Amino acid sequence: MGPLGTLGGYDQLSHEVAVTIGGKTWGLFGGTGFFLTGVAYTAPVFAYFLFQMVFMDTAATIPTGALAERWRFVAFAVFSVFVGAFIYPIYANWTWGGGWLAMLGKNLGLGHGHVDFAGSSVVHMTGGVMAFVTAILLGPRRGKYSPNGTVNAIPGHNIPMALVGTFILAFGWFGFNAGSTLAGSDLRIGVIATNTMLAGAAGGITAMLYVWRRYGKPDPSMLANGTLAGLVAITAPCAFVTAPAAVLIGGVAGVLVCAAVVFVERSLKIDDPVGAISVHGVCGLWGILSVGLLADGTYGAGWNGVDGAVRGLFYGDASQLLAQLVGGVTNFVAVGAMAYVAYKVTGLVVGGHRVSAEVEELGLDVPEMGVEGYTSTPEAATVVVIDEQPVTVPAEPAFEPQPEPI
Repeated sequence: MGPLGTLGGYDQLSHEVAVTIGGKTWGLFGGTGFFLTGVAYTAPVFAYFLFQMVFMDTAATIPTGALAERWRFVAFAVFSVFVGAFIYPIYANWTWGGGWLAMLGKNLGLGHGHVDFAGSSVVHMTGGVMAFVTAILLGPRRGKYSPNGTVNAIPGHNIPMALVGTFILAFGWFGFNAGSTLAGSDLRIGVIATNTMLAGAAGGITAMLYVWRRYGKPDPSMLANGTLAGLVAITAPCAFVTAPAAVLIGGVAGVLVCAAVVFVERSLKIDDPVGAISVHGVCGLWGILSVGLLADGTYGAGWNGVDGAVRGLFYGDASQLLAQLVGGVTNFVAVGAMAYVAYKVTGLVVGGHRVSAEVEELGLDVPEMGVEGYTSTPEAATVVVIDEQPVTVPAEPAFEPQPEPI
């Protein structure tokens, strides 16, 4: 990632490969510290590497939701190598490693440069953009869209388990955001944790109220997505905003994700089974923009080498919003391009991304992984032949796609 810290961080990896334009230095990527050797062989660097590895893992898994039920496991594994080796480190370096996005403030006077405290853009928007590009390339699930363009609902099979997963994620977010202070001695950790809780709760509540009002029922799946949307959105501004602002950011994200899910599915005709594009991509963008709007000037002095605390448009610094916009546009263009190349190369390496129509119809558990996701009695199972091998597949009730309610 290059330089590990630009705000009271470490300087062991200060060798940034950069270009000079107009007398200003613009970092492109780190030039040392690879494989945790040489000057990187220190305890602080190892700790930071482990922390960042988990962030990278998060970004790499986001596309799996958008490509669920039709993506080959080997394709996911190889694609993830490109994410970990190139896509995530490059954009993370630009924002967190002293790269050119971080230097927009110091070099051009755009606030404190692109500011993302814990990853609304670096982690979540990156994952959302990758999901967007790969979902377009892979195409929808069989039966999702009728020949006339009608959208057919393919319901999730275990909503209680999805809700349990949401709460596990929400709990982990306190490490995700508060842990990004890198030191518990920073008293801002209390503000960050509280803002994280408030935004997640606000997102879940507003999403539930929105779908309840529009469709007549408080859809628990959208409550879960609204909670995650609020958490994604607060990830960038959690250290820089007041508690009421955190509620506003999360509440807007809850409504935004509901609208985005419908837009992606019905207008763009992109099949995203779990709403990954909307939760992570759209709300990740909203998160970084909210820094440029609502940062209150009480934190971030010296961030990215710029004097004074971080302030947004409503607190006197319109240039910070511009820096956030530049970071968002860069993410969409650069990460999107890298994801496209990685997808195409992965397809060449593994011989294609998509499972066969037969496997997609039967389910991926046995054909792809060799085990059943759910146990069944022998009487309830069916033996089929796939690639000249007998495969036992649990019997399932016939599924007939039904048009979604408007």
